[in-house]
Amino acid sequence: MSVMNTEHEKLVHKLKDDSFHKEYEEKYHDYKVGFIPLVLGKFLVFAGDLIYGKEPSYGKFQAIEVIARVPYESWEMVSYLFLTALYSNEKRAINLTHTSRFGRMAQDNETMHVVVISKLAKEAKQTGLIRFYLIPLIFSLFYFIASTILYIVSRKSSLELNYMFESHAYEQYGQFIDENKEELKNKPVNSRFLDFYGRPCANQYEFFVSVRNDELIHRNESLERIKVPRA
Repeated sequence: MSVMNTEHEKLVHKLKDDSFHKEYEEKYHDYKVGFIPLVLGKFLVFAGDLIYGKEPSYGKFQAIEVIARVPYESWEMVSYLFLTALYSNEKRAINLTHTSRFGRMAQDNETMHVVVISKLAKEAKQTGLIRFYLIPLIFSLFYFIASTILYIVSRKSSLELNYMFESHAYEQYGQFIDENKEELKNKPVNSRFLDFYGRPCANQYEFFVSVRNDELIHRNESLERIKVPRA
């Protein structure tokens, strides 16, 4: 496990503490994003609610996680492209490398989410070729293009767009946990991929709490990256 992954898992564990979780959650709770990420973020949330409903569900989470990987992939790609031309600027090279590493770690994390949740969605019979497979892929293509262009033109806007998307995911997981806490504690989560990733969970409650905390970390880290200068 990489250093970034190790630090991430330590933070996920710390967020189990209610007082620390509240402090960490409130850190950027009232952050105001710019106009473009606000419009694009609201569109993504509206379209998702229109297709999958406002209430959280396994099927909706599967769609969310397919899309959630995209900005991190775009940031990693753009960072490597910039490094091809800007390697002689050490300060910028360090910043770009940090972003690419964060992008890779977050991609792997979101991949774990979608692989495990897709299995849970199948068990809950919340599947379908068009609604739960093709539509998320179409959304992903749109999000990838938007995130890539924004990152090249305005890195801050791309990061703020991800802040909005991750905020929505965090809220949806929180609602799902609050409404189904006892039921989730009695449901197993058997996944070879979860074992491969290295995150043992005794039941679905522990799993979804950890996923919720992942999204909160991604939300906050997106804004932390804004503070890092380009050069």
